[in-house]
Amino acid sequence: MSRGFIKEGDQEEIPMVPPRAHLPKGMPNYVTREGLDALLKERRDLENQRAEAGDNYIVGNFIDAKLKLLVDRINSAVEIDLSRASKDVVSFGAWVRYNDRTVRIVGVDEADLQKGLLSFISPVAKALIGKKAGDVFEIVVPKGKEIINVQEVSFEPMIGDRNLCDRSVGDKVLSDRRLDDRKLGGRTPQIPQIPETPQTLQTPKIPETPSFVPEAKIMEFLPLVNDRGIIVGRALYLELHKGNKILHPSIHLHVSNGDSTERYWWHVAFGETPEKTLKRKLQETLGLSDVNPKLKRQYIRETKLEKELVYVFKLTTDVEVLETPRTKEYLEIFSKD
Repeated sequence: MSRGFIKEGDQEEIPMVPPRAHLPKGMPNYVTREGLDALLKERRDLENQRAEAGDNYIVGNFIDAKLKLLVDRINSAVEIDLSRASKDVVSFGAWVRYNDRTVRIVGVDEADLQKGLLSFISPVAKALIGKKAGDVFEIVVPKGKEIINVQEVSFEPMIGDRNLCDRSVGDKVLSDRRLDDRKLGGRTPQIPQIPETPQTLQTPKIPETPSFVPEAKIMEFLPLVNDRGIIVGRALYLELHKGNKILHPSIHLHVSNGDSTERYWWHVAFGETPEKTLKRKLQETLGLSDVNPKLKRQYIRETKLEKELVYVFKLTTDVEVLETPRTKEYLEIFSKD
């Protein structure tokens, strides 16, 4: 029967299929083991629903559309091996306690703010990634600014804490499988109860003397270059610091200020020249805009974890700048400049 002979009341609209959680174009679909298990379970559930729908084409088409989106997301999933993560640095899959709240950084499909599960592309997760326990920094939030005090980093579930919504994380964050695996003296650990009266959060103190902190944005894309500096591709910071020795550009800046010299380094951002990244970082980090650093040399620096094409710049200024670390490990970065 053609649509021209169907009465208006007999027609049924096919419901609009809701989109999956937003994942920026070109961003890998990172997932935890629990997140991948949840996606696979969702597919089994939808397949069962599809079988039950039978000849109901409206329901069937709706489920088929949802399945297509889900299968695309499963096929693109990249499960992160948490056993290889640095245990004291916040990265994907880590549990983080900050300002007496507990969150876990997870994939976009796993994110659930009420359970303390933060998408790795969220502003708070991006700010936490690369930090360690004891780090204090400031971020911009919808209500203004918030001082973040990182209290603990773990790759084992934290229980008995408050999450972003001031609700107990406990059994909401832990999967059944992890609860089965975690035993204390042969018994399953009990989740402590959270007091009904909210705890008073104390504002952490900001260090009196600001200092330069090298960046480690592990979910940021960096350019790949040949030995002449020509861009040949891109990859995540996380992937370029695992010992695969893929060449990528970085900047070393020596700033002479009176009798002292401060040394800074940054990775060149994807889509930018070394000069453009340096100009931006001078403004963002040191508040300097009307200066002209001189390129002195470039060379290839190789360590156990990475391989960089280093651009060495020098600058002389009377303006007071941030102090840089004086540790042997940090100064070693600049040993061949």
